[in-house]
Amino acid sequence: MSTKTTTIITTWTVLTVALFAAALAMLAFYTPNESTMGAIQKIFYIHLPVAINTFLACLVVFIASVGYLWQRKTFWDDLASSAAKVAVILCTIVLVTGMFWAKGAWGQWWTWSPRLTFSLMLWLLYVVYLIIRNSVDSSQRRAVISAVYAVIAFLDVPLVYLSSRLMDDIHPQSVSLDPQMKLTLMMWFLPVTLAAAGMIVLRYMLARQQAAASATAAAEAEALPKGAQIAPGSPAWHSLLTGNSAPKTPAEVQK
Repeated sequence: MSTKTTTIITTWTVLTVALFAAALAMLAFYTPNESTMGAIQKIFYIHLPVAINTFLACLVVFIASVGYLWQRKTFWDDLASSAAKVAVILCTIVLVTGMFWAKGAWGQWWTWSPRLTFSLMLWLLYVVYLIIRNSVDSSQRRAVISAVYAVIAFLDVPLVYLSSRLMDDIHPQSVSLDPQMKLTLMMWFLPVTLAAAGMIVLRYMLARQQAAASATAAAEAEALPKGAQIAPGSPAWHSLLTGNSAPKTPAEVQK
């Protein structure tokens, strides 16, 4: 990793942490309690930005999957995989914060309302996406199957958004906020969005580095004379040590 890249990552991380600290301070000392629900309503300022970023992460998976089906380039598959992992993390936070909010607002941890049901389905769909990726050995076949599945799975995103608008739902369609509350909500969008984008980019960079190392290992293995041994410490040696029996060829790693 270059010095420039390290500097960008460090700056991004420091900025994100600083904004999270500022948002927490606003939530604790600046934002008033909602008159009906009280302090539990403050979960909303975390819940909504994470939910929106979950949709955005799913959108990245969708776009990257369409890109792979169109161009058959592995960087699209790596991007889809990276965004899907982040989408699962964010959707988990949405479900957990939503349950705490539901307990305080409705007196129960869960209810099978349309939006909550479709949200749980969304989490399950992307968990299954990751399971599918780990269950297919061939890299090209895995990428194609995952891309087709991701395009279909994305159909649940508009269902989550529209469910409470098109069907009777205990989940509120909108929340009335005074100016202080709106400012706090806008503030929370900044660190959550930076964190989500940063996780996707970092996971994507790691995936590309692993793909490059796998390609190097394949090239070294092909260049070895028949019967020769792989040198300990080489990329090919690490590939075999980690159980990667079918490393990507240089042609499969497209930039």
